[in-house]
Amino acid sequence: MANPRVYEGGCLCGAIRFVATGPIPRPHTCSCRMCQRHSGALTAVWVELPADRVRWTGPGGAPATYRSSEASSRAFCPACGSSLGAMDDHPVVALLLGAFDKGHYKEFAPGAHSYVTPRPKWWKVHIAS
Repeated sequence: MANPRVYEGGCLCGAIRFVATGPIPRPHTCSCRMCQRHSGALTAVWVELPADRVRWTGPGGAPATYRSSEASSRAFCPACGSSLGAMDDHPVVALLLGAFDKGHYKEFAPGAHSYVTPRPKWWKVHIAS
């Protein structure tokens, strides 16, 4: 059996770093207001992994969190403020694609889009099939 691919990423200042181990389930995009405010973008791209496949490796340890809903906390760097993802109560870590060092891998292509209506009508999200 081949070794799973390893993906690395982190925040803007480098204090919070992570190593995620594949395989990568199909990512998705989301345009809900909570994702918009968390990411500062009209659409966020999420890579969700079981929590035991994400290790926090930087000198800052695990990211700071803000409780954003009954089931999830948003993760960010307390030093530079970079948004990194979300930590769900069930053991899932959802990482923002922009936090990965290399986001060009084919397996990072989103397979679905959530919450289309909060986005401005001029903002188009295309999910390749």
